Amino acid sequence: MNKKGIPEIARLANVSIGTVGRGLLGRKGVSKATRERILSIAAAIGYKPNLAARALATGRTRFRVGVCLPREPYNYFGQLRDGVLDMAHRFEHFGIEVDFRPTDLYGVGEVDRVSELIAAGVRALIFAPSDPGMVLPIINEAESKGIRVICVDSDVEASSRSTVVSVDAEVSGKVAAELLARFLGPGAQVAIVTGMRNVELHQKKAAGFCEVFPQLSPGGEIVEIVDTSDSEDDAMRECFALLERWKSLRGIYVRTGVCLPICRAISVLGLSGKIQVVASDLFEEMVPYFENGVIQASVNGRPYAQGQIAMRLLVDHVIRKHSLPPHYRLNPQIVLRSNLHLFREVRKKVEVQELIA
Repeated sequence: MNKKGIPEIARLANVSIGTVGRGLLGRKGVSKATRERILSIAAAIGYKPNLAARALATGRTRFRVGVCLPREPYNYFGQLRDGVLDMAHRFEHFGIEVDFRPTDLYGVGEVDRVSELIAAGVRALIFAPSDPGMVLPIINEAESKGIRVICVDSDVEASSRSTVVSVDAEVSGKVAAELLARFLGPGAQVAIVTGMRNVELHQKKAAGFCEVFPQLSPGGEIVEIVDTSDSEDDAMRECFALLERWKSLRGIYVRTGVCLPICRAISVLGLSGKIQVVASDLFEEMVPYFENGVIQASVNGRPYAQGQIAMRLLVDHVIRKHSLPPHYRLNPQIVLRSNLHLFREVRKKVEVQELIA
């Protein structure tokens, strides 16, 4: 939207974007004085509403978006969900409605939930695919019915999905490999702890890591790739077994959202500082492990931004008739102890600590 659009009116009127939308359309919930101020500012700056958006907002056409994301692992998918829903809220005055039907666990029940959304008549779908073979038919079914499918976090390239929004997984793996190689030096033995191996995102991260690490750590070795199926209990158990098998292990790349049990296992065994971890997520509970040196860095997949962008692309497509790109890859963020406090995922915790101090 150009500078003289609804955001500019909201700024000048000192109200929210949603209030501007309701005021322009004469909806309830806006006082007479506020509505008159909004209309006056709109006239003064020469604002002309988008007719397609007006048609949606006045209720002649509603656009229902189905959203299917797992509740667990919460630390990762909770951020992805918040990004989708926060952006949807910004556009609710355009008639965007969300039908949110989560699954309990990643990779479990998503076909059933997506089928329900298709039957409910949604016109677009945002969801995080797990096993490509399992979800490919349902994606193709949705697209065949004119339902635009936007994959987030991971992809199913063989499907007919409209677009995917995700971090560049191969680059993420390469960045993690470069970081660990520089932290550890030549000849280091490292392992990869992953979630569901058949998820395309995980496969590409592993491929990128395995390509770069031997190049940058001469004599270095990736001794094992451990599958935890995105379960914290499995991750803890598998990590204890891994550390028992490989006494000379010096580094772990955790490319799944369950890094906390890995960190706990390292701490319980007294290996803090001896085994260095590069993670692939960022959330409040990770802060102590950055501070005590268990986590050296995280190659953050930016789930909140993924959710925001997925919804924004959809709204631009529906309202402004913009074409959906075949893919939208985000540059991963490198998080270190020195810049940890700058990230929104942990800022709340840091601000609370500062207030207490």
